[in-house]
Amino acid sequence: MDNGCRCSSSSDRLSNPILYNILSRMDSSKPSQDYISVPHRCNCEVPRTVCLKSPSEICKEASAVLVKTLHFMKNLPAFNQLPPNDQFTLLRSCWAPLFILGLAQEHVDFEVMDVPTDSMLKKILLNRQESPDMEREQPSMAGVSKLKGCLKKFWSLDLSPKEYAYLKGTTIFNPDVPDLKAALFVEGLQQEAQHALSEVVQPLHPGDHDRFARILLTASMLQSITPSLITELFFRPVIGQADLLELLVDMLFCR
Repeated sequence: MDNGCRCSSSSDRLSNPILYNILSRMDSSKPSQDYISVPHRCNCEVPRTVCLKSPSEICKEASAVLVKTLHFMKNLPAFNQLPPNDQFTLLRSCWAPLFILGLAQEHVDFEVMDVPTDSMLKKILLNRQESPDMEREQPSMAGVSKLKGCLKKFWSLDLSPKEYAYLKGTTIFNPDVPDLKAALFVEGLQQEAQHALSEVVQPLHPGDHDRFARILLTASMLQSITPSLITELFFRPVIGQADLLELLVDMLFCR
């Protein structure tokens, strides 16, 4: 099996002659040929930046899922009994995993495409300054593939509404989140949610003894998907430069 680089053919392994000519004028000691060969830089490991193919449609669906997610949290009596600082800490930690569960439950599917990037030549000629968009972590194909793989795992489980509800409870009440004042109380709530989930799974799938374990194993994948990926992919086209977490706080805690 050939594991060699496939990102470009040998005939493409020359530097941009126009760019070279521009740069070489700054140094008269350089040779005067039209272009020179340079060592090939493999692009196989360069992250592919992507965006939604249908942003208006998918962002609308994602926003609806986010509203339902916050509504679910707001209507949990146990969550409202926690100290305000713990509520904020759990929101910051769990909003993205809860949102992904919402995407899975609502069967929100989406496609992405590569984002066209400006060439180095254009950047030099325009002397463009880096914008806040360039400073933020942009959605990558690798990250999106991980997200879509997680969604497919949940879809294959075909969870019932009750299973999703109790799984969301186990996700919200995570005692391992740092700086919780009521960590023991949160741990008890998570154990209650896990027990309720197992009690729901058994009568729905009496012959599937491993289902509960598979659900928890699939849920562990949620932590591998970064909130920044979710924010930039689904919500940046809508909120612009605003801070999403601040918006979530306003939506959850403004009575």
